[in-house]
Amino acid sequence: MNHQKFDSAASAGLQHMNVFSQDYLESLYRDFLQNPDQVPIEWQEFFRNQESIEFRSATAAQSTEPRELSASEMGIAQLQDRVDQLVRGFRVRGHLEANIDPLGMPRPGNRELNPDSYGLLPGDMQKKFSARTIYGDDYRTLEEIVDQLRHTYCRSIGAQFMHIDDHHVREWLQERMEGSRNRINLTRETQIRILNRLTDAVIFEEFVRKKYVGAKTFSLEGAETLIPLLDLAIEKASGDGLVEVVLGMAHRGRLNVLANIMNKRTENIFWTFDDPVTDSKRSGGDVLYHLGHSCNWTASDGSKIHLSLCFNPSHLEYVNTVALGRCRSKQDRINDDPRNKVMTILIHGDAAFAGEGIVQETLNLSQLDGYKAGGTLHLIVNNQVGFTTDANEGRSTTYCSDVAKMLQIPIFHVNGEDPEAVAQVVELSMEFRRTFQRDVVIDMYCYRRLGHNESDEPRFTQPVMYRTIDRLPTIRDSYLKRLLKMKEVTTEEAEVIAVKRREELDRDFESAQKSKYNSDEQSLGGYWHGYVGGREPDELTPTGVPVGKLSFAVQRLCSVPPNFNVNPKLKRVLENRAEMGQGKRPFDWATAELAAMATLALEGHSVRLSGQDSGRGTFSQRHAILHDTESGKRYISLENISDDQARIEIINSPLCESGVLGFEYGYSLDHPESLVCWEAQFGDFWNVAQVIVDQFISSAEEKWRRLSGLTLLLPHGFEGAGPEHCSARVERFLTLAAEDNIQVVNPTTAAQYFHLLRRQVLRKWRKPLICLTPKSLLREPLVNSVQAELVDGYFQKVLPDPRIELRRSADRVVLCSGKVAIDLLKRREQTSQPVALIRVEQLYPLPEKEIAELLDQYPSDIPVYWLQEEPRNMGAWHFMKVRLSDEFQARWPLKAICRRESASPATGSKSMHKIEQEELIEAALDVGQRVSVKSR
Repeated sequence: MNHQKFDSAASAGLQHMNVFSQDYLESLYRDFLQNPDQVPIEWQEFFRNQESIEFRSATAAQSTEPRELSASEMGIAQLQDRVDQLVRGFRVRGHLEANIDPLGMPRPGNRELNPDSYGLLPGDMQKKFSARTIYGDDYRTLEEIVDQLRHTYCRSIGAQFMHIDDHHVREWLQERMEGSRNRINLTRETQIRILNRLTDAVIFEEFVRKKYVGAKTFSLEGAETLIPLLDLAIEKASGDGLVEVVLGMAHRGRLNVLANIMNKRTENIFWTFDDPVTDSKRSGGDVLYHLGHSCNWTASDGSKIHLSLCFNPSHLEYVNTVALGRCRSKQDRINDDPRNKVMTILIHGDAAFAGEGIVQETLNLSQLDGYKAGGTLHLIVNNQVGFTTDANEGRSTTYCSDVAKMLQIPIFHVNGEDPEAVAQVVELSMEFRRTFQRDVVIDMYCYRRLGHNESDEPRFTQPVMYRTIDRLPTIRDSYLKRLLKMKEVTTEEAEVIAVKRREELDRDFESAQKSKYNSDEQSLGGYWHGYVGGREPDELTPTGVPVGKLSFAVQRLCSVPPNFNVNPKLKRVLENRAEMGQGKRPFDWATAELAAMATLALEGHSVRLSGQDSGRGTFSQRHAILHDTESGKRYISLENISDDQARIEIINSPLCESGVLGFEYGYSLDHPESLVCWEAQFGDFWNVAQVIVDQFISSAEEKWRRLSGLTLLLPHGFEGAGPEHCSARVERFLTLAAEDNIQVVNPTTAAQYFHLLRRQVLRKWRKPLICLTPKSLLREPLVNSVQAELVDGYFQKVLPDPRIELRRSADRVVLCSGKVAIDLLKRREQTSQPVALIRVEQLYPLPEKEIAELLDQYPSDIPVYWLQEEPRNMGAWHFMKVRLSDEFQARWPLKAICRRESASPATGSKSMHKIEQEELIEAALDVGQRVSVKSR
């Protein structure tokens, strides 16, 4: 009888305790007839005593109806049920008794693992029971069953997998763990390989600590098994046919990984320790334990696999989704839609995995269509302490990995001092990831031999832990002792391995003292060839589209499949868009955006837009994803412009910002030729992702020489919707702006937006783009652009006042940006005030030259004002005062027209907002009246 059949029988009979499945009885009886000795003795006695016509006829008829049990049957059924409960107890709770802590701290244990907890007595241990749910013989003694379960679940590996709902997945894991007793049989070659890797790891740490006394390295000592773990995982990945692995990790052990996994020249690592001053280091750069690297790994079978270790700042876990985005991007580049050619390995710390919310966001992305990457291998280097914080102070859960139970994945806790147990979980984890394309977690229990860094004294705060640690040999020595005992290696062989490694490090150290830095960092080659960073180029990039191509693209945007039921309200939207494509109606903002994306795709540039509700658009403006009113089926016209177009993805993201923005940033790192956008539901929502902006987007080029063309779309504008839904906090981006590191743009026409998106892709200068997008202006006629403005031209950093006559008659010039410019323009047309209006569309890099050229067309003594909606201490006012040159301000001393300074971006009262906005516009039209708007 198969396992599924047994489970149903148990469910029908054993759980009720007063009935027993006839199907199960029949199976046991047939086994008894074929070979009585294989059936438990209690059942043998029972069947030999069954001479009644009722039993035989019932069996012969193969009745599936349960029947009442006799007293004899009841006793047997109860014992079997207790055994089955014990088996489940080991699968669910066995990890609580597993010997996973190399420090030997007491484990919690659980009574559910004791037979007597189920009423099973010592006398029952030699009785045979059905073991059909366990790998092996169908009938075994209770002692044999318990022995197999203890060896599987209570040695150096603790497995958590019974939270997985899919019984097929659970059975897959049970079969592989119980069939091997959770132990792998390693060849001598693999054992020597592990010894080599442990030797590399241990000697590297010892060497660095000796040569660079007191230097911060965030040592891997106590967790050196990470190196053979990664080695085995990458070997397995290569054997599975993967061609690339993206790695993300914090600083703990990074130097060791760089040297012993990423093949970074140790000579260059040592040179960086010496920290010589060079012209290239006068600004920028990063500490050596934040640096990334790429290399080609040669597997034992001769195959090649490319490794990319992401650069990472000190916000430990925020690299997670960056690495995932890079992985997905690499998969898309090679059309790896099955997601089986590139994978991600993330290396975590225990305190960070439990403590940082970005981990939950990372896990949540793993099975979403827009973000899945075929399953991630999560490796937790569990030092059992976070800086100086004990586990019971840093988390409310039993394990640091418990957040991962939100997924339908296994979590393996393993003793890092048992490298062969580590080898088993690596093999099993990689097989699971490949089979089910899901994440898997290895929680490697180890310790931190030194403090948080090399100058830290851990005995101040963990004296008892460090008394134990001080007595422990290195993992290399303990594993060597095991191999010597097994006679798998000799002392002489082990010494040769160690001497060779020390000699290599000595040579590289001496070379580093004598030579200059010989960079092995990857330059902008491959698909980054031809792209540049640095200062913004002066040349203009034509971004117009021939009228035929534009009309064709828009026509396709408005087409739907036959029999597709469009929402009646959207039929008019599509009809209007079709007229825009024909030149009969001006382009609105949303149509210009979709046209930019469609034409880029026709030119071979892929497009990816993700964000909360981006398919429809927060303000019901985009409608890039249509839904059939009858079936709910989705249709994305952008994906159906042409048979030979590039990939376009429009993705509704989960309700998170940090994780998704990090993912899209990572995606952009491996797709420089594409338009990659992240859209905030409201502009200020990027606040939640400020770590990604501060430590990756704004500074990666300066720190790591890494470019990105990521675009952030941030709805911005004061509409009376309260403080949280008005401001994209442009002042924060402008504070981060330096050395042309980012672009901050606030376009005010559909054509400007169209050209801006195309410029972001078509010019070879690659910088993140911060684009403030409108809300109420989405349907404002003054924002719309005629077809000719999209066909010809380019993005203009500054828009002149269309009323040329004001160059002679204006009594003041107002500089402004964004929605307030349209508000002022509308009011001016109503009042005919002689106020010239210059729109600064690009705030950074600040186009001072272009602004000055326009101001030169007005009288030299004309007053110039900066108008903004934001309070005085926010917005672009202080940026303009600081960034405009002394020469500029000597000619045109700026004054501000804005709301008074405030701790909050805006009032929560819609009526007060209207009053403030009215005062603001009045002040701009009649500056003599007031230049500072009072509010609230």
